[in-house]
Amino acid sequence: MDIYQLKTLVAVAREGSITRASELLHLSQPAVSAHIKAIEDALGLTLFERTSRGMSLTRDGERLLVKAEQTLAAHRALMDEATRVKGRLVGKLRLGAGSNSNHEAIGRLLTRLAERCPDVEVALKHGNSVDILGGIRNGSLDAGFYNEADEPDPELATIEVSRFKIYLAAAPGLVVASEALDWPALADLPWVYPTSSACCGRAAEDLFELHQIRPRRIVSVDREDVTRALIAGGIGVGLLHAGTAKAAQARGEVELLCESRRLVRVLFAQLASRASDPVLAAATEILRTGTAA
Repeated sequence: MDIYQLKTLVAVAREGSITRASELLHLSQPAVSAHIKAIEDALGLTLFERTSRGMSLTRDGERLLVKAEQTLAAHRALMDEATRVKGRLVGKLRLGAGSNSNHEAIGRLLTRLAERCPDVEVALKHGNSVDILGGIRNGSLDAGFYNEADEPDPELATIEVSRFKIYLAAAPGLVVASEALDWPALADLPWVYPTSSACCGRAAEDLFELHQIRPRRIVSVDREDVTRALIAGGIGVGLLHAGTAKAAQARGEVELLCESRRLVRVLFAQLASRASDPVLAAATEILRTGTAA
């Protein structure tokens, strides 16, 4: 029995189908069937029941699946350690980045990772914070940068790379200038912000709760450049991250009405359970060093 046969056993158990397992493993269906038969012959046990719906583990198969998965995990750990001993880190880093993430931190990570670990392949995927967190949790992303307005999920290991404020903005002249804002009048205007964004959504709810208002209309936009354009065009008031807000103010596109009391952090996150992954450990070390500096 070899490691490839164990991988086949686990794949068939997870997929419940020789066809899907063969596609996942890039093997022919006869090869997958041969692997299963070889394992069963070697052990003298029947591990699967062949049904019209696919492959179902027997009770013996369920017990041995746990050991097979532990053996594969030990094999991966052995190979990772061998890689570290040789001083050559290989692998792939699937990285998520929000449109408003700290681009300097992302650039520093990619540059230094390329210098120190040239054999690590990086795939960068852009999305909003919700998408990135979802990708980290479901395994489609290894790590990512996202915006957090509250405490992060305890299942995540995070590094703060920067923080920023959120401003309520409007087109020049849209809101009557005064020392105190007329919040009931602001509630009559459309509010423009990405409701799917954890930071802007929570900042908006903070303002609504603080001033006891609820806008009659909310325009949900998932791109901040579009949000800025709509606010500058006089569609209504809206929420902008500090960098975008200050730049738009400097160009005379918007007026900043107030600052949200909620401070947003840009975090680099990965599952805490993957802390020993050598590629993620290298990325974490680079960011921690840069943040400390």
